[in-house]
Formats: sequence, structure tokens, C-alpha cells
Amino acid sequence: MLRVAVPNKGSLSEDAVGMLREAGYRQRHDLRDLILQDTENDIEFYFLRPRDIAVYVGSGELDAGITGRDLLLDSAAPAHEILPLGFGGSTFRYATTSERPKDISGLAGLRIATSYPVLVANHLAANGIDAKVVRLDGAVEGAVRLGVADAIADVVSTGTTLRQAGLEIIGAPILESEAILITRDGADRSPALELLMRRIQGVIIARQYVLMDYDVRLDLVEQACRITPGIESPTVSPLHESGWAAVRAMVLRKETNRIMDELWDLGARGILVTDIHACRL
Repeated sequence: MLRVAVPNKGSLSEDAVGMLREAGYRQRHDLRDLILQDTENDIEFYFLRPRDIAVYVGSGELDAGITGRDLLLDSAAPAHEILPLGFGGSTFRYATTSERPKDISGLAGLRIATSYPVLVANHLAANGIDAKVVRLDGAVEGAVRLGVADAIADVVSTGTTLRQAGLEIIGAPILESEAILITRDGADRSPALELLMRRIQGVIIARQYVLMDYDVRLDLVEQACRITPGIESPTVSPLHESGWAAVRAMVLRKETNRIMDELWDLGARGILVTDIHACRL
């Protein structure tokens, strides 16, 4: 039975559970349940603290897990990413007061507060910067004002919280993170793990694409197919009405309306868009 770790709380947990449910796996209804067996799919889910998942997977106690890329790297566990999942995105950056240099070389000799000490220490070392890493749990934005640190390294979205604390972002991002599927270093991928990956990939693609159907004159089919090339190629079928064809193709969800406009201007009619709930490509 495949053993998979899932975050037990927060938005990362909600998104992971939603993706696994869409992939056809049973998920818990009671948040107090920490283990769930899906005997039909021969898989067992363990609901753990996101920070602990890489440690359990790296130890070999569990076969795979869903966690954040930042949490994996900060854990220093012998585990690696096998599939990005497309949710839980975040940007990890340095920030300090306005009078400090705006380049990360200016961090040399400073105290840097963070909840990700291993990740930050490795990044500093990779850039040849000698600075002291101060580990804090939870929010670190107030560390500079309270005199615990001279700079911070933390997840940044809009930067509003940093500005409220009198801080400014410096340098390029340390890391672009997102939710990922991980497994132990050196472990062979079992058929059950390969199946899990295929199912999840099907959900990811289904979320990114829609099916678009439309009718177009035969002399315009080639132009229409250049607008909707699909993932491999569109399906083109003759219509009962002579001189017309029906075209079906997968298109990116975010480009749906632009593509519909282009097809309409070309002369396509009967343009329909349908959600994709699952797929295998």
C-alpha cells in the first residue's frame, strides 16, 4: 500500500485535499482524522504538519508527500521534488530598512531573522555572504523594529506587511516556491506512485485547459487550427451542411475569451467551451 503524507492544516492542506479528491482518491471528512485508508486505490494518507512531511518521506517511513518547495529545502531531508502541483505559490525574499544597501551583498555581517534558517543559510553561503541567521517561529516582520535582527528573510506577496513594518525588499528572490510532490532520494518509483503522479498530472492539466468546439468553413479550417492547435492537434469532423467542419481542441483556460474573439472574427460560429474534469495525455 502506497503511503502518502498530506498537509494537515492551512490553505496548503485544503488545496492538496481538493486535488487528491479530484484525482479520485478518498479524503477525510473529519479534520481530527490523521490517517485515512483508501483501500479501493491501495493508498494510505497521513495528515501531518507541513514542516514535518519532508522528514518523514526522507526517512523512508512514507513513500511520498505533498509539501512546499521552501519547506523541503529548509528541512535538509534526503528527499526531492518529483512533480510541481501548481498551487500554494509564494516568493521568498530579503528585506531590511531603507537606509541599508539594496543589494544582498549589503547583508554581510548583519543579523537576519527567518523561519527558514537552513534555506537562508544555504542561500547566503552560495552567494559568499557571511551573516548571522536568527531563527524565529512565526511572523518575523517585527524582528528589526524589536532589535532582534537587522534584516529578515520571509515569504512576500504584496509587500504591504513589510512596508507597515518599515522594511523594503532587497535583491532578487531567494526562491520561488509552490506545493510539490516529493519522494525519498534514491527510492524507486513504484507503479502505485507512478499512478498517483499520472492522476495528479491529469488534474493539473484539466485545471489549466478547457475544451473548445466550433464550426467553421472548410476553407478556413487551417487558419482556425493555427488559432487552436490543441496539445497534439485539433479534431476536425465534417458537418452535415456542405462546406463546413466541426473543430474540437484543448485551449488554455486563461486564453479562452481571446481565442473565442479571434475565431469569431475569422468566421467561426457555434463556439462552445466545456470544462475538463480529468484527462490522461
